[in-house]
Amino acid sequence: MKALCWTGVNELAVENVEDPGILNSHDVIVKVILSTTCGSDLHLLGGYVPTMRAGDVLGHEFLGEVVEVGSGVTKHRVGDRVVVCSFISCGKCWYCRNELYSLCDNGNPNAGIPEMLWGQAPGGCYGYSHALGGWAGSHAEYIRVPYADQGAFPVPEGVSDERALFASDAAPTGWMGADLGGVKPGDTVAVWGAGGVGQMAARASLLLGAERVIVIDRFQERLTQVEQVIGAETMNYETSEVTAELRELTGGRGPDVCIEAVGMEAHRDSPDFAFDQLKQQLRLQTDRPTAVREAIFAARKGGSLFVLGVFGGFVDKFPLGAVMNKGLTLRSAQQHGHRYIPMLLERMARGELVTEHLATHVMSLDEGPQGYAMFKKKADGCVRAVFRP
Repeated sequence: MKALCWTGVNELAVENVEDPGILNSHDVIVKVILSTTCGSDLHLLGGYVPTMRAGDVLGHEFLGEVVEVGSGVTKHRVGDRVVVCSFISCGKCWYCRNELYSLCDNGNPNAGIPEMLWGQAPGGCYGYSHALGGWAGSHAEYIRVPYADQGAFPVPEGVSDERALFASDAAPTGWMGADLGGVKPGDTVAVWGAGGVGQMAARASLLLGAERVIVIDRFQERLTQVEQVIGAETMNYETSEVTAELRELTGGRGPDVCIEAVGMEAHRDSPDFAFDQLKQQLRLQTDRPTAVREAIFAARKGGSLFVLGVFGGFVDKFPLGAVMNKGLTLRSAQQHGHRYIPMLLERMARGELVTEHLATHVMSLDEGPQGYAMFKKKADGCVRAVFRP
């Protein structure tokens, strides 16, 4: 079958790879209908995640049709249209029983690698390096889905492929940031990043009752989507003094909840960004925490910050003193999507959550390298490149 493979830093190729097969009775094989790029994939593309190997199939956010079912699968049959959570979870370990699905003890067969990096291993993730299991990704014609009764969810009739696609990752990740960030009725919420995850965090905040939601970015086409589709306010950090304006909007206090949806390659027109970028390129630190720092300083005293952006290792000049002395609650996680996806699909069916506007560029899998180049450069207003194998 054809698949889009990582072949080196900033190098991708469509290659012929071996077809997946049933390896465990709880597996299904899914024919991929749609698979989308994600901002966290750019960290892989740029070489910031060192556990990639040439030939690895990329992609973790996808929707497809079940074409083969293992003997132990009870919830799916051939022909079902399913959306699959990007994180792989067994459903039975202590973490899964406590709805901490991305921390599953059994979803990552390469636990030794992240244990060296982080002390303990998270679960596995499709197409996201050997540190997260070495699982083949979804930018392919077919994909093996382990623990299918746990991680694959039937798509309701009437929900389009383009809408349901983002229930795989962007929507549950964004909802988790608002939920575990503690958004409650009447809050003011600030979201850094107007990509797919940031927009979903903003929409989730509104649906959870936030009085005001402000999304911060620099790309006008994304900010326009936030205003017209999500229904939130926007702020362009290239023309605004973000912290000062957030204070002014909140009576001098700052936002109740700050959500960072940018990650290790954050951008800023400032000297500290240039210094962070230099250190990252020289491998003196692994990540650029520009947006996280700003969110910490912007949050009100006693407020909360949820970090949704992907970070891989170590950062310099982290303002821990501000976190402690301001009494902030700081949380983060890879997405626990299994607890949210059924509810999100219901909201999609009712029209409360729309996501198809994120799929700005739909193309064939053969155009995958060009799609990623467009996505990385934000060319032609690209919010997400979506591949139709």
